[in-house]
Amino acid sequence: METTGNNRNFRWYNIALISFTAVWGLNNVVNNFANQGLVVIVSWLLIMALYFIPYTLMVGQLGATFQDAEGGVSSWMKELSTSRWAYLAAWTYWIVHVPYLAQKPQAILIGFSWLFQSNGNFVNQTPSYIVQALSLVIFLIFLWMATKGVTTLNRVGSIAGIGMFTMSILFIILGLAAPFIAHSSIATAHMDQVSTYMPKFNFNYFTTISMLVFAVGGAEKISPYVNKTRNPSKEFPLGMILLAIMVALSAVLGSFAMGMIFDADHIPNDLMANGSYTAFQILGNYFHVGNLLTWIFAISNILSTSAALAISVDAPLRIFLNDADKNFVPASLRRKNKNGIAINGYKLTGILVSIIIIVPALGIGGMNDLYNWLMNLNSVVMPMRYLWVFVAYMLLSKQIKKFNSDYVFVKNSKIGFAFGLWCFLFTAFACILGVIPKIDYAANPTTWWFQLAMNIITPFVLIALGVIMPMIAKRQVKEEL
Repeated sequence: METTGNNRNFRWYNIALISFTAVWGLNNVVNNFANQGLVVIVSWLLIMALYFIPYTLMVGQLGATFQDAEGGVSSWMKELSTSRWAYLAAWTYWIVHVPYLAQKPQAILIGFSWLFQSNGNFVNQTPSYIVQALSLVIFLIFLWMATKGVTTLNRVGSIAGIGMFTMSILFIILGLAAPFIAHSSIATAHMDQVSTYMPKFNFNYFTTISMLVFAVGGAEKISPYVNKTRNPSKEFPLGMILLAIMVALSAVLGSFAMGMIFDADHIPNDLMANGSYTAFQILGNYFHVGNLLTWIFAISNILSTSAALAISVDAPLRIFLNDADKNFVPASLRRKNKNGIAINGYKLTGILVSIIIIVPALGIGGMNDLYNWLMNLNSVVMPMRYLWVFVAYMLLSKQIKKFNSDYVFVKNSKIGFAFGLWCFLFTAFACILGVIPKIDYAANPTTWWFQLAMNIITPFVLIALGVIMPMIAKRQVKEEL
């Protein structure tokens, strides 16, 4: 890597590679193939061009403009708007991790079941109340560890993350090579016909795009790298375009490999939960290595998921509370113990996540349905934090002459505002339609209505809590006066 002064030693290809490992993984391919089948290939190309590229370039400008901001989108909002809007952005960033934290213990359990049983029976046979009881225990252990400041798992997770990335690339290579080297049969018919890949842009299709948005979101992780680039105005957009090409190639080739291994016209119901493990098991049989690939993937997934769980318990809460305004966040949440831990914040996290772990088990019977539902709930809730990125960019576009930046996505304020508005509306549209359950209404209307109710109530309650907090804080401030 070449270097220059002022730590501007990143080139466009460095930025693309670092960003790729941060935003991409095999599960993005599996989950969206489970929702759409082979038509997801066209969906990937559309979402890259219409959403992902402008999204990353907007983040680039925000990161370059506010290079000293440590709070991410909440800091951007504080600079561009008011403290109240900054608080709401910070609250959203934290609170959307609650369903995410509720889903991660399930993934750990599935990983262990494949590691020790080498099959998907755990997902298909275990009652949901048993799974959720175990998930609650796992979560509470990680919550306790987070209050103790355990960091070893995070380091292990970094190594496991590299392993997961390697396995994702290996899956594409082996999946595409299997018919030619191992002479395996192709599971999906008519993969040589263009019509196989063309989506039907109907209501059902649009209810699945929230998972695509969920997969490509989180580009704000890239923002700290903008000002480390040698020539941000030229190299950063080039790096982001290369990132989009890399993600698109991985998504398209990965989905194509999925179509070779699984019949896209008869997608297994447990594909979201078991698909990646089953795929590696099938590939292991093709290449005569048994369950070796499945076990390696299971170990990598368990460790990286455990690290993600530990980080997601701690990091979003720290971002939310470390710079919390007493006018918006109650004193009890801001209060820290002798070790500098906001213990009541952890308790609130524990209560909210426990509710999302326990309540669904009362209305969703099987482990597989529960896993699929929680994954889809995450695709509705998590993109809510991306909305603030686009609000921040629209505000920046309106104040473009007020701020200086090494990198500018669009110099024309009206065009820049239009890009921000487009991505905002697209994300909101995906989240709203994403609440529609992905199960057959006729087969189980009671569960369908239960899932719909949970999909609507959960984000509503999480947002409502964020509105209530400043009311409590305001009353406490008045009492202090």
